[in-house]
Amino acid sequence: MSSSVLFDAPGPKARARNRTYAVVGTAVLLALLAFVVYRLAAKGQLNGAMWDIFNYQGVRNSIAEGIISTLQAFAMAGVLSLVLAALLAVARLSDHRPVSWAATGVIELFRAVPLLITIYVLWVGFFTSEPLWAVVLGLTLYNGAVQAEVLRAGILAVPKGQTEAAYALGMSKTQVMTTVLIPQAVRSMLPTIVSQLVVTLKDTSLGFVITYEELLYAGRQLASTILVDGENPYVPVVLVFGAIYVAMCLALSALANWIERRGRRAKTGIQVAEAQTAAPDMGGGAGPAA
Repeated sequence: MSSSVLFDAPGPKARARNRTYAVVGTAVLLALLAFVVYRLAAKGQLNGAMWDIFNYQGVRNSIAEGIISTLQAFAMAGVLSLVLAALLAVARLSDHRPVSWAATGVIELFRAVPLLITIYVLWVGFFTSEPLWAVVLGLTLYNGAVQAEVLRAGILAVPKGQTEAAYALGMSKTQVMTTVLIPQAVRSMLPTIVSQLVVTLKDTSLGFVITYEELLYAGRQLASTILVDGENPYVPVVLVFGAIYVAMCLALSALANWIERRGRRAKTGIQVAEAQTAAPDMGGGAGPAA
């Protein structure tokens, strides 16, 4: 009997061995989890008083302000990085070599330089009193360079026949790029674009290094200044703020999936008209010769 799998099906001994490995691995993981919980409980990190700090209005206000600052930096950096990515992708595909070389140099430079260094240089050199702009511009330069390569790959993946047909209709190169290539590239590369936007959202946490009061900075301030029974509530703060980051990333992914589904349901393109049946001859035409 033929098999469709690419490997040999395990026999009785292999299945027993796999079950043994699974049981042993699960037991080890549970033991490690139990040990971690025990150590945290011994240090008082799981006491109810540690979690009660989130019931205070001041703590909630700090969390809300951190979320707003994080979303503000993300929204600005996300929009600016996509605009920069489109410009860099088009410039790199330009027929003018100096333009293409310049775009390639910018892309490779900011992809290679660590994001934290870029943010720190911008803060020290230009925006000492405005850390928001250091974070936004740093995220824009790095993520714009990455997104440019994503868009370029999507543009190159569009069949060449569509480009040739657009030129045959008399479109200019700018019209072909903006109306034919870029829309299809964005649609095909949307999952990758959204993944990079999620990275942008998480990278806003680097702002705490330059004292930008985003979510991570707020969490660090709360964990280091609040004392409960002589202990700082590091574990509750980490768990709560980590859950907030996860929730924001999931919300962004859900929004992108919704946009993608709507794009698939949209009726785009030119519809072909249905062929009509020719009207019957009512006798007005010339008949056959006798």
